[in-house]
Amino acid sequence: MSSPAANHDSSHRHLLARAAPGAPAKVDAIIVPTSRPSSCLRTVIALAKHHRCTLVALCSRRSSAEAAASLAEREGVEIVAVDIAAATPGLIPEFRTTAMLRGGVFDRRTDTSVKRNLGLLMAAVAGWERVVYVDDDVVVPRPDDLGDAAGLLGEYSRVGLPVGGFPDNSVVCHAHRDAGGAQDTFIGTGTLAVGEASFTSFFPDTYNEDWLFLLNDTGLSPSAVTGLAIQQPYDPYLDTTRARTEEFGDCIAEGLFSLLGAGRRLTDADAGYWHRYLARRRLFINEVMGMAERAQLDSVTKDRMRACLTAALECNLLIGPGLCLDFMSAWRADRQTWRRHVELTRRHHGGQPVQKLLADAGLVHRYLSGA
Repeated sequence: MSSPAANHDSSHRHLLARAAPGAPAKVDAIIVPTSRPSSCLRTVIALAKHHRCTLVALCSRRSSAEAAASLAEREGVEIVAVDIAAATPGLIPEFRTTAMLRGGVFDRRTDTSVKRNLGLLMAAVAGWERVVYVDDDVVVPRPDDLGDAAGLLGEYSRVGLPVGGFPDNSVVCHAHRDAGGAQDTFIGTGTLAVGEASFTSFFPDTYNEDWLFLLNDTGLSPSAVTGLAIQQPYDPYLDTTRARTEEFGDCIAEGLFSLLGAGRRLTDADAGYWHRYLARRRLFINEVMGMAERAQLDSVTKDRMRACLTAALECNLLIGPGLCLDFMSAWRADRQTWRRHVELTRRHHGGQPVQKLLADAGLVHRYLSGA
């Protein structure tokens, strides 16, 4: 592997503490947002069984609460399985960041962030202290790593498991690696332990929402990495859609973390900074295009990679400093909106079964107590 591209920070891992496990702690719930067939939940069901904790399955598209509950029942796992499509307005507040991107080229059109935020709200209502997000395409080879991560939540706000197996990157960063560049990964909700104090942070509806969840008003909340999670493979170059929908969120997150890596604060991301960063991002994408052309790759892979990079660059050219500033202003307002929403919901529903919150929201769900 060669050196990283000149106009790119190939790793942000230095912003995290590499924490040695101490005393493990109880995992109150494992939360999995899922849209794949419910058979993909077998690994997280096994994790929940190992930790004797509640499994929260937030289902849509090809997954269903009914099928998820049936799988959990066979293993004696307590599950709250939810079909989120019928949620009533107001369960999750209307975010300014969502509204400003809706209907345009940067509209994400997925329910991933809604599911992740609902998981936080359920945790706050249920009175859970430590929850772990696990994606349905991730395997944790050593289940006790989740308990180790939970045990670090007294010292850190969030604790992630580093990604092994297939790298979990944006399409542009995948291309950078595949073309020979040195490219690292970062922690995210593939496997992320979250403590009660962090339930008032939120996941905006854009790519890299988990990176933005890790931030506070001025920088990165104390975060650590421990253990190992294995990402199952996927095709980042299947079509250009992924590259197009990722570009705005990738710009925002990479731009902010590059700033933090230079020892500065989020408040330093002014118009001048975004102007310089966006220019650097475009140079980076063009640089990766050149690397891909020179790389020892078959012609089909090069063609697919080139199409995705071109799509990313076309979207990038639609992003200006003003849009970045507007998004960050909306993001700060949304942080306050979410904090108030969680606190109000906790006051109204705290101490009641989480199933009442779901029923009041019109959600179809299945609840099973462990055997």
